[in-house]
Amino acid sequence: MSAGAAETRTFLCRSDNVGVLIHDPRTGACAAIDVPEAGPVLRALDETGWRLTDILVTHRHGDHIEGIPEVRRATGARLTAPEKAREAVPDADVYVREGDRVRVGALEAEVWETPGHCLDHVTYWFSGAEIVFAGDTLFTLGCGRVMESPPETLWRSLQRFDALPDATQVFSGHDYVLSNARFARAVEPGNAALEARAAEAERARTEGRFLVPSTMGAERDANPFLRVREPTVAHAVDLPAGGDPASVFVALRAWKNRF
Repeated sequence: MSAGAAETRTFLCRSDNVGVLIHDPRTGACAAIDVPEAGPVLRALDETGWRLTDILVTHRHGDHIEGIPEVRRATGARLTAPEKAREAVPDADVYVREGDRVRVGALEAEVWETPGHCLDHVTYWFSGAEIVFAGDTLFTLGCGRVMESPPETLWRSLQRFDALPDATQVFSGHDYVLSNARFARAVEPGNAALEARAAEAERARTEGRFLVPSTMGAERDANPFLRVREPTVAHAVDLPAGGDPASVFVALRAWKNRF
């Protein structure tokens, strides 16, 4: 898949992690976004013929960094990690924080600190290619589990994604699409865009595909966690329409935890 000047490849790692490569055809530079498992990343490099120059870490959880040592030994890739994950990723070449910029060849990304799922989480926004690597903050039809902060923290992080253009491709760190669709349907059973997206996800699964990347436009139409200002979503958690959207999000995330 290509987006502007960038090419991407997605593939499954472990049981439900999504591996991603982003490639700059102008310079030949290529980055892996996290390395949940070395084998699938190395196979994807063999299949594409791309040479890995960089690894960009979104957060410190083991299912996102476990394969890094093997892939670095095989490729010599430069490792970029969040400053706040320094203890868990002690051998990175570069540590980044809010507002920093990273380059993959001629492609440039802005670093956002997006806590909520965990305190060290960062997101990489390649504005020129309209690609955002969301890690475990925003999923297709869902959002990450809150683990180290109040749920309002994740809500604030999600607001940054909601400001992106509709065409932005959203690469998330897991394929939870079918389970997320079941929950979203419980929240908004009358949402036609959601029904179409859920049906697309089911077709994709039978064909061996998954709906990563999504787009911000598709998420705004169907993802309940980005639709908390909609009266239907507020009513689904027994809150009044037009009230505090963060409160709706908190109630919605609590419901998803029990779902």
